[in-house]
Amino acid sequence: MRDSTTPVLRAEGLVKTHHGEGAPAHAVRGVDLRVTPGEFVAITGPSGAGKSTLLHLLGGLQRPDAGSIWLDGECTDGYNEARWAVERRRRIGIVFQFFNLVSDLSVADNVELPALLAGVSPKKARAAREELLAELGLEGKERSMPGELSGGEQQRVALARALVNHPPLLLADEPAGSLDSKGTREVMRLLARFHQRGQTILLVTHDARLASAADRVISFFDGRIADDAELDGGAPPRRTGISGVLELKD
Repeated sequence: MRDSTTPVLRAEGLVKTHHGEGAPAHAVRGVDLRVTPGEFVAITGPSGAGKSTLLHLLGGLQRPDAGSIWLDGECTDGYNEARWAVERRRRIGIVFQFFNLVSDLSVADNVELPALLAGVSPKKARAAREELLAELGLEGKERSMPGELSGGEQQRVALARALVNHPPLLLADEPAGSLDSKGTREVMRLLARFHQRGQTILLVTHDARLASAADRVISFFDGRIADDAELDGGAPPRRTGISGVLELKD
Protein backbone atom coordinates (compact mmCIF):
# COMPACT_ATOMS: atom_id res chain seq x y z
CA MET A 1 0.00 0.00 0.00
CA ARG A 2 1.27 3.47 -0.88
CA ASP A 3 2.30 5.69 2.01
CA SER A 4 -0.10 8.65 1.85
CA THR A 5 2.73 10.95 2.90
CA THR A 6 4.89 9.95 -0.09
CA PRO A 7 4.32 12.16 -3.14
CA VAL A 8 2.92 10.37 -6.17
CA LEU A 9 5.26 12.60 -8.17
CA ARG A 10 8.23 14.70 -7.16
CA ALA A 11 10.63 16.69 -9.30
CA GLU A 12 13.73 18.62 -8.29
CA GLY A 13 15.76 21.00 -10.39
CA LEU A 14 14.27 20.04 -13.76
CA VAL A 15 15.91 21.77 -16.72
CA LYS A 16 15.12 21.37 -20.41
CA THR A 17 16.45 23.41 -23.32
CA HIS A 18 15.31 22.91 -26.90
CA HIS A 19 18.00 23.36 -29.56
CA GLY A 20 17.05 24.14 -33.12
CA GLU A 21 17.43 26.97 -35.57
CA GLY A 22 18.14 30.24 -33.84
CA ALA A 23 18.80 30.72 -30.14
CA PRO A 24 18.23 27.85 -27.69
CA ALA A 25 14.75 27.83 -26.12
CA HIS A 26 14.90 27.44 -22.35
CA ALA A 27 11.59 25.64 -21.83
CA VAL A 28 12.02 24.49 -18.22
CA ARG A 29 14.38 26.29 -15.83
CA GLY A 30 15.05 24.53 -12.54
CA VAL A 31 11.55 23.39 -11.57
CA ASP A 32 10.76 21.77 -8.21
CA LEU A 33 7.33 20.14 -7.84
CA ARG A 34 5.47 17.78 -5.50
CA VAL A 35 2.09 16.17 -6.18
CA THR A 36 0.55 14.25 -3.29
CA PRO A 37 -1.97 11.40 -3.51
CA GLY A 38 -5.45 12.59 -4.42
CA GLU A 39 -4.43 16.09 -5.51
CA PHE A 40 -5.82 17.75 -8.63
CA VAL A 41 -3.14 20.20 -9.78
CA ALA A 42 -3.58 22.53 -12.75
CA ILE A 43 -0.57 24.17 -14.42
CA THR A 44 -1.58 27.30 -16.31
CA GLY A 45 0.24 30.01 -18.20
CA PRO A 46 0.62 31.64 -21.61
CA SER A 47 1.52 29.77 -24.77
CA GLY A 48 5.23 29.08 -24.97
CA ALA A 49 5.69 29.16 -21.19
CA GLY A 50 6.97 25.55 -21.18
CA LYS A 51 3.91 23.88 -19.61
CA SER A 52 3.68 20.97 -22.04
CA THR A 53 7.43 20.39 -21.98
CA LEU A 54 7.26 20.11 -18.20
CA LEU A 55 4.43 17.58 -18.40
CA HIS A 56 6.33 15.56 -21.02
CA LEU A 57 9.36 15.46 -18.73
CA LEU A 58 7.21 14.28 -15.82
CA GLY A 59 5.75 11.48 -17.97
CA GLY A 60 9.10 10.34 -19.32
CA LEU A 61 8.24 11.39 -22.88
CA GLN A 62 11.27 13.68 -22.88
CA ARG A 63 14.43 13.49 -20.81
CA PRO A 64 15.57 16.46 -18.71
CA ASP A 65 18.97 18.06 -19.26
CA ALA A 66 19.32 18.24 -15.48
CA GLY A 67 17.29 17.39 -12.39
CA SER A 68 15.49 14.29 -11.12
CA ILE A 69 11.99 12.84 -10.99
CA TRP A 70 10.58 10.44 -8.39
CA LEU A 71 7.48 8.24 -8.87
CA ASP A 72 6.00 7.04 -5.57
CA GLY A 73 9.35 7.76 -3.92
CA GLU A 74 11.41 5.89 -6.53
CA CYS A 75 14.04 7.90 -8.41
CA THR A 76 13.75 7.54 -12.20
CA ASP A 77 17.27 8.73 -13.05
CA GLY A 78 18.25 5.25 -14.23
CA TYR A 79 15.16 4.62 -16.32
CA ASN A 80 15.70 3.95 -20.02
CA GLU A 81 12.99 4.38 -22.67
CA ALA A 82 11.72 0.82 -22.20
CA ARG A 83 11.38 1.26 -18.43
CA TRP A 84 9.54 4.55 -18.87
CA ALA A 85 7.15 2.80 -21.27
CA VAL A 86 6.44 0.19 -18.60
CA GLU A 87 5.82 2.88 -15.98
CA ARG A 88 3.42 4.70 -18.31
CA ARG A 89 1.39 1.49 -18.51
CA ARG A 90 1.48 0.85 -14.75
CA ARG A 91 1.65 4.16 -12.92
CA ILE A 92 0.99 7.04 -15.35
CA GLY A 93 -1.99 7.60 -17.63
CA ILE A 94 -1.58 10.37 -20.21
CA VAL A 95 -4.23 12.27 -22.18
CA PHE A 96 -3.13 14.52 -25.05
CA GLN A 97 -4.69 17.48 -26.83
CA PHE A 98 -4.97 15.62 -30.14
CA PHE A 99 -6.15 12.30 -28.62
CA ASN A 100 -3.30 10.16 -30.08
CA LEU A 101 -5.63 7.22 -30.70
CA VAL A 102 -4.49 4.43 -33.03
CA SER A 103 -6.50 5.25 -36.14
CA ASP A 104 -6.73 1.69 -37.50
CA LEU A 105 -7.87 0.15 -34.20
CA SER A 106 -11.46 0.16 -32.96
CA VAL A 107 -12.52 2.05 -29.85
CA ALA A 108 -12.51 -1.21 -27.88
CA ASP A 109 -9.03 -2.15 -29.06
CA ASN A 110 -7.64 1.33 -28.35
CA VAL A 111 -8.86 1.17 -24.75
CA GLU A 112 -7.82 -2.44 -24.11
CA LEU A 113 -4.35 -2.14 -25.65
CA PRO A 114 -2.52 -0.61 -22.62
CA ALA A 115 -4.01 -3.28 -20.34
CA LEU A 116 -2.95 -6.10 -22.64
CA LEU A 117 0.55 -4.63 -22.97
CA ALA A 118 0.74 -4.50 -19.18
CA GLY A 119 0.02 -8.23 -18.98
CA VAL A 120 -3.64 -8.05 -17.97
CA SER A 121 -5.67 -11.03 -19.19
CA PRO A 122 -7.95 -10.38 -22.19
CA LYS A 123 -10.98 -11.11 -20.01
CA LYS A 124 -10.01 -8.52 -17.39
CA ALA A 125 -9.00 -5.99 -20.05
CA ARG A 126 -12.39 -6.38 -21.72
CA ALA A 127 -14.23 -5.98 -18.41
CA ALA A 128 -12.28 -2.83 -17.55
CA ARG A 129 -12.93 -1.42 -21.02
CA GLU A 130 -16.65 -2.14 -20.83
CA GLU A 131 -16.94 -0.46 -17.43
CA LEU A 132 -15.08 2.68 -18.51
CA LEU A 133 -16.87 3.08 -21.85
CA ALA A 134 -20.25 2.70 -20.11
CA GLU A 135 -19.31 5.31 -17.52
CA LEU A 136 -18.07 7.70 -20.21
CA GLY A 137 -21.25 7.40 -22.27
CA LEU A 138 -19.66 5.43 -25.10
CA GLU A 139 -21.76 2.26 -25.02
CA GLY A 140 -22.44 1.11 -28.56
CA LYS A 141 -19.25 2.74 -29.88
CA GLU A 142 -16.96 -0.23 -29.18
CA ARG A 143 -16.65 -1.25 -32.85
CA SER A 144 -16.39 2.32 -34.16
CA MET A 145 -13.10 3.61 -35.53
CA PRO A 146 -11.66 6.86 -34.09
CA GLY A 147 -12.29 8.75 -37.32
CA GLU A 148 -16.00 8.03 -37.02
CA LEU A 149 -16.28 9.81 -33.67
CA SER A 150 -16.65 13.46 -32.73
CA GLY A 151 -13.76 15.23 -31.04
CA GLY A 152 -15.44 14.98 -27.66
CA GLU A 153 -16.04 11.25 -28.12
CA GLN A 154 -12.43 10.69 -29.17
CA GLN A 155 -11.20 12.50 -26.04
CA ARG A 156 -13.45 10.31 -23.89
CA VAL A 157 -11.94 7.23 -25.53
CA ALA A 158 -8.48 8.65 -24.83
CA LEU A 159 -9.46 9.18 -21.19
CA ALA A 160 -10.71 5.59 -20.93
CA ARG A 161 -7.45 4.35 -22.44
CA ALA A 162 -5.42 6.41 -19.95
CA LEU A 163 -7.40 5.06 -16.98
CA VAL A 164 -7.85 1.40 -17.98
CA ASN A 165 -4.89 0.27 -15.83
CA HIS A 166 -6.01 2.38 -12.83
CA PRO A 167 -2.77 4.41 -12.77
CA PRO A 168 -1.99 6.33 -9.57
CA LEU A 169 -1.29 9.45 -11.67
CA LEU A 170 -3.15 10.96 -14.62
CA LEU A 171 -1.31 13.56 -16.73
CA ALA A 172 -3.52 15.65 -19.03
CA ASP A 173 -1.91 17.91 -21.63
CA GLU A 174 -4.43 20.51 -22.87
CA PRO A 175 -7.16 17.82 -22.98
CA ALA A 176 -9.80 20.30 -24.18
CA GLY A 177 -7.52 22.23 -26.53
CA SER A 178 -9.11 20.69 -29.63
CA LEU A 179 -12.70 20.74 -28.36
CA ASP A 180 -15.62 23.15 -28.52
CA SER A 181 -17.30 24.59 -25.42
CA LYS A 182 -19.52 21.54 -24.96
CA GLY A 183 -16.55 19.21 -25.19
CA THR A 184 -14.61 21.36 -22.75
CA ARG A 185 -17.43 21.18 -20.18
CA GLU A 186 -17.58 17.43 -20.68
CA VAL A 187 -13.86 16.97 -20.03
CA MET A 188 -14.05 19.24 -17.00
CA ARG A 189 -16.95 17.22 -15.56
CA LEU A 190 -15.20 13.90 -16.13
CA LEU A 191 -11.90 15.02 -14.61
CA ALA A 192 -13.76 16.35 -11.56
CA ARG A 193 -15.67 13.07 -11.22
CA PHE A 194 -12.54 10.91 -11.27
CA HIS A 195 -10.77 13.29 -8.89
CA GLN A 196 -13.64 12.97 -6.42
CA ARG A 197 -12.98 9.23 -6.41
CA GLY A 198 -9.36 9.77 -5.41
CA GLN A 199 -7.61 9.97 -8.78
CA THR A 200 -4.46 12.11 -8.68
CA ILE A 201 -4.43 14.49 -11.66
CA LEU A 202 -1.85 16.88 -13.08
CA LEU A 203 -3.46 19.04 -15.76
CA VAL A 204 -1.75 21.44 -18.17
CA THR A 205 -4.18 23.97 -19.60
CA HIS A 206 -4.50 27.56 -20.75
CA ASP A 207 -8.27 27.37 -20.13
CA ALA A 208 -9.35 28.98 -16.86
CA ARG A 209 -12.57 26.93 -16.88
CA LEU A 210 -10.66 23.66 -16.71
CA ALA A 211 -8.19 25.02 -14.16
CA SER A 212 -11.09 26.01 -11.90
CA ALA A 213 -11.88 22.31 -11.37
CA ALA A 214 -8.50 21.79 -9.66
CA ASP A 215 -7.78 22.26 -5.97
CA ARG A 216 -4.33 23.71 -6.62
CA VAL A 217 -3.27 25.99 -9.46
CA ILE A 218 0.34 26.60 -10.48
CA SER A 219 1.13 29.55 -12.72
CA PHE A 220 3.98 28.72 -15.09
CA PHE A 221 5.83 31.53 -16.82
CA ASP A 222 9.08 31.56 -18.82
CA GLY A 223 9.98 28.02 -17.78
CA ARG A 224 9.49 28.58 -14.06
CA ILE A 225 6.81 28.16 -11.42
CA ALA A 226 5.80 31.75 -10.77
CA ASP A 227 2.90 31.16 -8.38
CA ASP A 228 1.33 28.25 -6.50
CA ALA A 229 -2.14 28.60 -4.95
CA GLU A 230 -4.28 26.16 -2.98
CA LEU A 231 -7.90 26.75 -3.97
CA ASP A 232 -9.89 24.28 -1.89
CA GLY A 233 -11.98 24.77 1.22
CA GLY A 234 -12.24 28.54 1.04
CA ALA A 235 -9.00 28.98 2.98
CA PRO A 236 -6.69 31.84 2.02
CA PRO A 237 -4.65 30.73 -1.02
CA ARG A 238 -1.05 29.68 -0.41
CA ARG A 239 0.97 31.75 -2.86
CA THR A 240 4.65 31.68 -3.66
CA GLY A 241 6.84 33.17 -6.32
CA ILE A 242 6.58 36.28 -8.41
CA SER A 243 3.63 38.43 -7.37
CA GLY A 244 1.17 39.34 -10.08
CA VAL A 245 2.23 36.71 -12.60
CA LEU A 246 -1.17 35.00 -12.34
CA GLU A 247 -2.49 37.92 -14.37
CA LEU A 248 -0.43 36.66 -17.31
CA LYS A 249 -2.49 33.46 -17.64
CA ASP A 250 -4.50 33.02 -20.82
